[in-house]
Amino acid sequence: MVWNVLPGAAPQPVDRGMNHIHSLTLWVGALIDELVRGGASQFVVCPGSRSAPLALAVARHPGARVWMHLDERSAAFFALGMARQRGEPVALVCTSGTAAANFHPAVAEADLSRVPLLVLTADRPHELRDNGAPQTIDQVRLFGPMTRWFSDLPVPGEAPVLLPYLRAVAARALAAARGAPAGPVHLNLPFREPLVPDRAVLENLFKSRSTSLAAPTGDPTEARSGAAHPAATVVAGPRLLPEAALGVLVDRLAPATRGLILCGPGCPPDLPQAVARLAAGRGWPILADPLSGARHGPHDQRLVLSAYDAFLRDEGFAARYAPEVVLRFGAMPTSRPVLQFLQRHPEARQIVVDEGAGWREPTSLAAEHLFCDPAWLCGELSARLPAAPELTPWTRAWRDADRSAREAIAVALGPDERISEPGVFFHLADVLPPGATLFVGNSMPVRDCDTFLPATAHPLTIIGNRGANGIDGLVSSALGAVAGGAGPLVMALGDLSLYHDANGLLAARLHGLNATIVLINNDGGGIFSFLPQASERDQFEPLFGTPHGLDFRPLAEMYGARYTLAQDWPTFRAAVRAGLEGEGLHLVEVRTDRERNVTDHRAIWPRVSAALRAAGVV
Repeated sequence: MVWNVLPGAAPQPVDRGMNHIHSLTLWVGALIDELVRGGASQFVVCPGSRSAPLALAVARHPGARVWMHLDERSAAFFALGMARQRGEPVALVCTSGTAAANFHPAVAEADLSRVPLLVLTADRPHELRDNGAPQTIDQVRLFGPMTRWFSDLPVPGEAPVLLPYLRAVAARALAAARGAPAGPVHLNLPFREPLVPDRAVLENLFKSRSTSLAAPTGDPTEARSGAAHPAATVVAGPRLLPEAALGVLVDRLAPATRGLILCGPGCPPDLPQAVARLAAGRGWPILADPLSGARHGPHDQRLVLSAYDAFLRDEGFAARYAPEVVLRFGAMPTSRPVLQFLQRHPEARQIVVDEGAGWREPTSLAAEHLFCDPAWLCGELSARLPAAPELTPWTRAWRDADRSAREAIAVALGPDERISEPGVFFHLADVLPPGATLFVGNSMPVRDCDTFLPATAHPLTIIGNRGANGIDGLVSSALGAVAGGAGPLVMALGDLSLYHDANGLLAARLHGLNATIVLINNDGGGIFSFLPQASERDQFEPLFGTPHGLDFRPLAEMYGARYTLAQDWPTFRAAVRAGLEGEGLHLVEVRTDRERNVTDHRAIWPRVSAALRAAGVV
C-alpha cells in the first residue's frame, strides 16, 4: 500500500496491486448486470471521473444502451421522459459533487408524476467525505423524501458475500422504483482510485452471463461475481378491494343519477376503455384531461367531454348542475374551473381511485380514497351497477354544453387566420396524425391544450410534466420520450421553457432523434398577464412579464434544426406537417403579444355562455 498525494488533494491510500481493480470490476459488473437483468437496460450517462467504473461497465454490457448527455439537468429530464414512455426504470449515472445536485428537479418531477427513475451517483469513499476533499458534497439522502428508497453502498471490497448482497440491492431498487406508487430510487456508490475496471474480466463476465445465470459452472470467477446466485425476481400484482368494501361502494353508487367521472393526468393506459364502458352504463359524463389518455382513442367517445374548461366558467351552468357523486381517476385535472366547480359543490360525494396508494386530493373534500386498480374497479362497477338510460336529462345537458362550447370556440377561432395562442391547439388538432405524441409545456400551453384541443377517435398520446408543473427540463423530457419509442412527436412550449432547457436540444443531434417544436413566443411569462399581479402596472414587466428579446432562429441553427417563422395558419400547419414527415429537429415559431393574448381568451367566454343559453342548458 502506498499513499497517493496530488497537489491540492487530500492524501489517500491506493492499492497498486490487482486486488482492488479486480474487486472494483466484479462490483460494478454485478451491479450493472443485475440492473439489466431486471429490465433497466437504458442508461443516461454524464461524463465524469469518479463515475468511470459505472460508465465503463455500462458501455461494456451487451444488453445495456448508453445515452450520453453533457448537462446533468437535461440528462435527468431526458431519462424521465424515456422512463415515462417505456413504463420501466431508466438509470441515470453521474460523477460526484454538484453533478448529482443537478438531478434534483427531475427527481422531484419523477416523484410527483410517479415515473420510475434509478439514480446512480458516484461518490468519494467515506474517508474523503466532510474533510475538504475536492468535488465532494454530502450526497447521503441528497434527494430527501422524494425517493422511494435510498442506499449508500459500501466501497467495493474483497468479501465475496457482498456481491450477492449487491445484486439484491439492485433487485430491491428496481422493485421500489416500479412500486406503488412508482418513482425515483437513489443508489450512492463510493469508489476508491484507481477507477478503471479490468476490461477483460468485465467482458468475460458479461459474455458468460446467459449461461451462468441458468446453470452455475463452478468457475471461481463466476461465484465471486455473484452471477451464480442472482437476486430473486420481484413480482407485484394489482391492488383489489375486499368484497365487502366493493359491495358497500356499489350500494352507495347505485341510486346516484347525477354522476361525473373525472380523468386527470397520469391515468393508467388500460383505463380509457374500462371507464368509457362504466360511463355508458351509468350515463355519467367523463371530463377527460388531455393528459389522462381518455380524451383521444378508439374507445367509446360518446360521453367524453373536452370543452368543460370553457363551459364550467359559466356561472349559470356551474351553479345549476350540481353532481351527487364524482368518481376521480389520476391526478387532479389541469383545469382551474374544474377545481372551482368541485369546491362550489362540497356536498357531492368525491371518490378518489388511486392504484398507487398515494394522496392526490388538493380539495380536501373527498369522502373516500380507494387504493385499487382503476380498470379492475371500473369493470366490477360496470358489471354490478344497474344500467341507466344514456340520455337522461343530466347526461343530455352535459353533452349539449360540451357540443355548444366546442362549436362556439370553432366559430371564434376557425375563420381567423391571425396567429393567436388559443389557435395553436385548435389548429394542431387538424395536423396531428393518428399515433402521434404531443408533449405539452407547462404554464399557458397545457391550459390552452385543455381548453382548445377537442376529443378525437384516433389514437393520440398527450404527455407533459404535470408533477411539479415546472417549466425546466421540458425539451429534454420530450426528447427522452422520443428515445423511449414515442410516435411522431410535437412539443408545444413557451419561450421561457425553451430558454430554460436549450441545452437539451443537443440530444436530438447526438442521438439522431426526430421531433418538432412549436415555440409559442410571447417574449416573457404570458401566464402572469392573467393573474392578479397584472394590476401592478409599474412593476409588472420587470418582475413578472420578464421580456427577453431573444431571437430563436440562431438557436435552431446552432443545433442543426430547420426553422420556420409561422405568421399565418396555413404556414403553421404546413411547417408542422413537414416536421412530422421529416427527419431531425424542426422549430416552428409563432410570435404573439401577451396583452392581446388576454383579450383573445376573454373574448371567447361570452361566446360560450351565449351558446349555452341558445342550447337551453342554462
